[in-house]
Parts: sequence; structure tokens; C-alpha cells
Amino acid sequence: MSDFLFELGLEEVPARMIAAAETEMGRRVSDLLRRERLLSEDAKFTTYSTPRRLAVLAEGVLAKQTDTEEQLTGPSWKAAFKDGEPAPAAQAFAKKAGVPVAALKKISTPKGEYAGATVKRPGRTAPEILAAELPKEALALYWAKNMYWRAGKPERFVRPIRWVVALLDSKIVPLEIAGIAAGRESRGHRVLHGAAPVAIDAARNYSKTLLGAAVVADVAERRQIIRKALDASTRTIPGARWREDEPLIETVVHLTECPTVILGGFDPEYLALPEEVLVTVMRDHQKYFAVEDANGKLAPHFLAVLNTRADDQGAAIIRHGNARVLRARFKDARFFWDFDQKTPLAARVESLQHVTFQKELGSYAWKTEQNLRVTENLTRKLHSDYSVSFDMYRLMNAVRLAKADLTTELVKEFTELQGVIGGLYARAQGLGETVARAIYSQYMPASTEDAIPATIEGQVLGLADRIQTITAMFAIGHAPTGSKDPFALRRAANGVVKILAESNLPLTLTEVVDAAAAGETGSQENREQVAAFLRERLNFYLKDVRGFAYDVVNAVLAAGADDVRDTIARAQALTAVRGSADFAAISAAFKRIKNILRQAAEKGFAVGSPAGIKLAPEAQRLADEAAALAPEVANLRQLRTYAEALAVIATLRPAVDTFFDKVMVLDPDERLRGAHLGLISAILSNFSTIADFSEIVTA
Repeated sequence: MSDFLFELGLEEVPARMIAAAETEMGRRVSDLLRRERLLSEDAKFTTYSTPRRLAVLAEGVLAKQTDTEEQLTGPSWKAAFKDGEPAPAAQAFAKKAGVPVAALKKISTPKGEYAGATVKRPGRTAPEILAAELPKEALALYWAKNMYWRAGKPERFVRPIRWVVALLDSKIVPLEIAGIAAGRESRGHRVLHGAAPVAIDAARNYSKTLLGAAVVADVAERRQIIRKALDASTRTIPGARWREDEPLIETVVHLTECPTVILGGFDPEYLALPEEVLVTVMRDHQKYFAVEDANGKLAPHFLAVLNTRADDQGAAIIRHGNARVLRARFKDARFFWDFDQKTPLAARVESLQHVTFQKELGSYAWKTEQNLRVTENLTRKLHSDYSVSFDMYRLMNAVRLAKADLTTELVKEFTELQGVIGGLYARAQGLGETVARAIYSQYMPASTEDAIPATIEGQVLGLADRIQTITAMFAIGHAPTGSKDPFALRRAANGVVKILAESNLPLTLTEVVDAAAAGETGSQENREQVAAFLRERLNFYLKDVRGFAYDVVNAVLAAGADDVRDTIARAQALTAVRGSADFAAISAAFKRIKNILRQAAEKGFAVGSPAGIKLAPEAQRLADEAAALAPEVANLRQLRTYAEALAVIATLRPAVDTFFDKVMVLDPDERLRGAHLGLISAILSNFSTIADFSEIVTA
């Protein structure tokens, strides 16, 4: 068995694209070798990536495929041989199979006798297969953006391919990609090693050889180096720690080949600016890590991850340069902050008429008016429920001012702070903490991992803004299709579901949809489309965010999905009991009931009532027990004590089992058959209000 190394050398690839490409290339190489029967049972794959390369090391690769023997079936024996002599059909089949006519044999099949041939196919060698198939796999890698880089040539790739390494142990695999022949020469760090090629003597020495050329090819190793270096640099400041930022870690991991960290500082006077502004400047614009003191407050320091090594003198120069750039950014931010304060948020609302929300819908002034309308509709429901308390005046003020920060210079410079800046300005301008927090958190949650707004006012503003956008976009035909979602409507719908799921707002999906669709976009078709879209996102939330099994999700959604928190509670209860033997049997019985009712409908059998019909003892027992349990289950359902309700339903098992064992449901007697169908139909209806148990997968 051999080790196979494949490396694509590239111009620097954007950091955000590397991780997915590394995973995909590993999968493509693995699938190719497995498909071609070139892997041993204990084969192992390791992937590597840096900004300039993608690589896969496969251990346990066979030198060649095993020979195979295949039985081919040709024309019927009568057509192939006439009077014992081979006919043209036999000669053509033998030629196609690559065997002499004399080697054809008679094969008996259920359809008759046919001419057959046993064909032995020699296995191809690994280099032969890789040379033929691997270039196609490499060029098929998905990239969000591609480019042409060879004039007149058809290849498109994320960046120009500069070298290719393909080694089977120490031998070069003779393949070619985009006009570049594979060899054993890779490249080291662009600065620390220079342009001289790096010869890989054997596939298994890939990572070790590149390390000698100042390249840490293993992503996990680079990540660990960066984390340790951040820790070490921060320890030089008593009581300080670097602010954990996993997305930024991943970014700098994919920006570097030989990472090191330097600690820098800035003038403490800039700490007068809000932390959100300072951290955004450091994180998003400079890729610096923030440093905080023992109390969690921002400290006047930063950590920069470099893609090079430097001595003390070089580090001092780099530190000074980074600090100078950061100082200029902070000065701009302070200027914009002071300049923006000259115009209050309330005075900026009129300027929203000149900021386009969506060209077919209108400006952000239109958007603000629509958000106010939706908020009023939502609060009518909230006013009728005494379980929530909120400030109506301040809520409406927050909605009216929510988009005003789009006209500020600070948001124009740092667009990722939209909403946050509005909240900070509202606080600085004395508009009250309720208004400030609602505006600040209006875009929360930005993802399914984020927290929802902490206040009711922020939650209502977030709901109104999102559902209005979704409804308006659906109304003009911009619903997401396939993987395309240019207006991020799925993310907005995820936010709606998450707020309803994790807040105490007494709102259902229908009430939220109706609040937005009560105006100019309120066609029935539009309501139904938006409602279906939100239910799809609820399905996603239950499975991918809360981790419920797919059949549990299907079961509870089939019983109703309007009240999000109620749906979650039912899913939790169902998950807790689904493993019991009684409940598994009940689930199987409900599936059987649905099938029987479907078959009866297809045959045109009428569903009657068991009342007044003399039933078999087993059927009467089931009818009596079901009738006795139904009110209890309904009461528990009303109280939302779902675990108890499910336990009660499970007690029907003995009666259900006996009924199906002893009673012919589709009895030839029409009246008796109708009574049986009415009995099981009532059971299905009465006991499926928590979940459709027929959706539960049983062993």
C-alpha cells in the first residue's frame, strides 16, 4: 500500500472560501479512490490548506485495482446461433464483449435462454486512474467566485493555479491540470522562504518538508499556534485577557502560513468612544483582537496576527505601523461620532426618504411607516394579554427612529454597526434606555446562535421589521428559490421564529403574519406563502437548532405549528416518551389506523358511528376506554402538561392491540365496517392533537 499526496498551488485565496474548499477537495479525492476500488480498509485521509494551497494526503492507497470478472448477457440463443452456427448477432456480441465467438455460452434465465460471455477485466493502476480522473475533480471544486487566467482557455478557478504536486509515495503521478504538469516541487512561505521551489521527497513527508520552508500546512496546528501566541502575548499585561472571537480566529488561521502575534497599544483617550465602535474597527477592519482587563472592560491594547517572523527590531517597526493605522481609524471614528451628534436622530428621519430600501418598494421612510403599522397591529394583541408589560410610547418612538442611523457618517463608514450606532446615539442624546436598547438590538439575532433582544420593546421591533420585509418581498415575487436568497429572507424568518420561541411574547405565527399582511400586501395568497415559509423555518429551528429528531418534528408539526413555544413543549414531551415500549406500540397502531382509513377512502367505504351498533367485545372495550380517556387527555392538552397526556394515551395500548388482533376492521358487513372505521377515526382525531404519532419511526 502507498501514500498519495495531491497539492494545488494557487495565488492567495480569500480566507472565507478556504475551509469549505479544503473539505470538498478531501471528499472528492476520497470518493474518487473509493469509487475506483483503490483504498484499503484502514485508509486514512488528511487535508491541508493555507492561503496558497489545498492538499490531501491519502494513506492506504492500493497500487492497482483488483482484476474483475463480469458475466455479460447478449441476444437470445436462438438469434445468436442458427442450426448450430453463429449468426451475425453472436459475432457482434462477441466483438463487443472482447471474446471469441467460441467462448460464448448458453445462459438460462426466467425469460429464456440467452448467449452469455464471461469477461475478465484487468484492474487499472492507481497512477493511470489518478492521471485520468483527478484533474476533472480538482477543476470541479465549487467557488463562490471564479476567474479566467489563461487567455483563450476554458478553465475557471478561484485564483490562478501555479503548481501541482502529485506523488504516489515518492513517484510523480503523470497528471496535468490547466496546462501545469504535476511534479514534486511545492512552494514555501513567500517571504520567509522565497521563490525557490520546495522538493517533496515522499508523500508522507509533506507537512514536515513544508515546515522547513516556513509553512504550517495543518490548519489545526496553525489554530493552536495562534491561540497559544495570543495567550502568551496577553500575559505580559497584568490581569488582562484577549477577547475570545472564534470567527476572527478562523479568519486569521486562513490568512496565514506562518503565524506569529504581536501586542500593540493605542492612546487610552480613544476609550471614550463606545466599545462597539473600537472593537469593530479592530476586528472587522484590521483583523486585530481586542484586549480587556480583569473586569471585562476594553484595555488600550490590541493583538495582531502576522504571517511572518520578525526579530525585536522588526517587531517594533510592525507594531508601530499597525498602531499608526489603528490610530488613524480611531480618529476617523471619533470625528464621525462628534459630527453625527450635531444632528439628532429625530431630525434624520426625514432624510430616510433619500435612502432606498428596495427599488420596487420604496425608501427607508416608507419602510419605517410600514414598520410602525405592523407594530401597531402586533401591540393590539399584546394589550389584550396581561402577561406582558411594555412601554407603548417608547416602543413606537424606537420604531420611528430605528433606521435613522443609516444617514449617519459612522454607519456609512462602518456599515456592520447599523442599528448598534442608532442605539448608542439614542442613549447619548437622552432618548431613554428603553428606546436605546430597542434600537440597539433590532437586528438581533443575526444568526441562530445569537441571543434575542433582551427587552419586549426590542423583540417587538425585531419582529415587526423582519415580518414586514418578508411579506413585502413575497408580495413582489422575491421569495427565496433554491439556494438563492439575495434579500436574506431565510435569516429574517429564522429571527422571527427564534424570537417567538425564546421570548414570552404571546404571539402565534398566524398573528405575526396577519399583522404584516393587513395592509397593501395582504392578499390571501401572500399570507399563505409567508405562513408556509415561516413553518418551514420552524421545522429548521426544531431540527437544526434545538436538535429534535426529524420524526418528532414531523409529528408535532402535523398536529399544529402556530404557537411556536407550544410546539417546542410538545416536541420535548414526545422526545421524552418515544423510547417506551407502550408508546412505540401506540405509534405503530396510529400508523396502521391512518393506512386503514386511507384504504377505506380509496375503496369508497363510508365512515359511520359505533353508537347503537353491537360491537365485538374487543371493539367495545376500545370504544369505552377511548371515550373515558378523551376528556382527560383534552384537559391535560389544555393545561399543556404534555408528558402526562402522552402517558395517558399510552395506556390505550392493551385495548388497541387486542382490537387489531381480534377484530376485522374492514368487515364485510357494511354497518359494522362503518362503525369500526368511525371508532378508529375518532381515536385518531381525539388523540392526535399533541402529535401525529403515525409519523414516529418505530423499529
